[in-house]
Amino acid sequence: MAKIAQISAKYIIHATIQIEGIVDKPDVIGAIFGQTEGLLGADLELRELQRSGRIGRIEVNTETKAGKTTGEIIVPSSLDKAETAIVGAALEIIQRIGPCNAKTKVDKIEDIRISKRQQVIDRAKDLLKELMDGVLPDSQELADEVSYSVRVMEIQEYGKERLPSGPGIEESDDIIVVEGRADVLTMLKHGFKNVIAMNGTSVPATIVELSKKKTLTLFVDGDRGGDLIIKELLGVAEVDFVTKAPDGKEVEELTKKEIHKALRGAIAAEQEKMDRKTTPTETRRSTTDTGRTTTAPARLVKKTDVKEAPKREEKTSYSKKRLSVDEKKNFSEMLEDLIGTRGAYVLDDSLNILGKVPVSELQSTIKSLRSGIYAVVLDGAIDRDLVSIAERAYVKFLVAMESKAKSTRLTIVTGEDL
Repeated sequence: MAKIAQISAKYIIHATIQIEGIVDKPDVIGAIFGQTEGLLGADLELRELQRSGRIGRIEVNTETKAGKTTGEIIVPSSLDKAETAIVGAALEIIQRIGPCNAKTKVDKIEDIRISKRQQVIDRAKDLLKELMDGVLPDSQELADEVSYSVRVMEIQEYGKERLPSGPGIEESDDIIVVEGRADVLTMLKHGFKNVIAMNGTSVPATIVELSKKKTLTLFVDGDRGGDLIIKELLGVAEVDFVTKAPDGKEVEELTKKEIHKALRGAIAAEQEKMDRKTTPTETRRSTTDTGRTTTAPARLVKKTDVKEAPKREEKTSYSKKRLSVDEKKNFSEMLEDLIGTRGAYVLDDSLNILGKVPVSELQSTIKSLRSGIYAVVLDGAIDRDLVSIAERAYVKFLVAMESKAKSTRLTIVTGEDL
């Protein structure tokens, strides 16, 4: 006997049945065939329709509760709409199943093709989106991608210190000075070619020479390190304008709009110097987007607290310490002990080892501790990133076999020094 599965049907009849008694599934199916026999004529006889495959397997799901049976009848059909509706209506004539009264009601006739059509539409939308996003980028996306690649490739090295810079240093009258290589890449990405990096906290001679010939704008991170660089550069170079990234952000994190906003808000270096001279030690200065400055009143300090005023703390926090004989001996022994381990010792001011960490995790460890670190001894080379993080954590000594960076705020000790 041919049977038709629901997946190949065009329609599905959904009906519910309520029976005043307890019956089994075969009783319900037998009642369906028996009570509809001869009702619709030979062409719509359920047994013949099922034998020819135009009606699929009739499914009945029943549940018995409190002496009564309820259930669901599902009839798949490949007949046309009118014939399917007639078959559905015929189910509702079933009034008894065995000795029990029954009531059948057709809830709906589902058109399988509609759900399949919606599935096709949804999948087509997904395919089209993938095509537009990944396979067929528009002309603007192509242009932006090519421009970005070219700009990143344009990074050069300038001067005897081989400072990272853009290609427009020589021909441009205005120069933007940033802190590091990552800042230069960000500026190039957004179309600024007249940019050069200091590549450290110490001021390179190349920057000093450029400041004498060109208009110099200093663009630093929005943190305390940026303030210190401003102070140092203003003391040795002829800076014309000064600006900062928003508080807590670095230049390399800024969007194009934020960069333009910061550069438009640059203030004259003379004004910056004047603000630094007239502003008390604890007065907070912030530069707004329009270039104006606002000050907050300094905290009142009691007479008993004068010895511990922040000004004195700031001075001692950033002063470089000289290496004592005992420190030199201890550092030498620790460095020798670390050779080949790719590890680092973190020390307190009594030269006690607070912990030993892999060099790969050293920067994150210093960031998490933030303070209380007197010295760091490591098996490796000291780079610019490590120096910057150590400076912010008020570390006094960085000890390693070699160093690729310099610092004006902490003492770098190499194997040759020991």
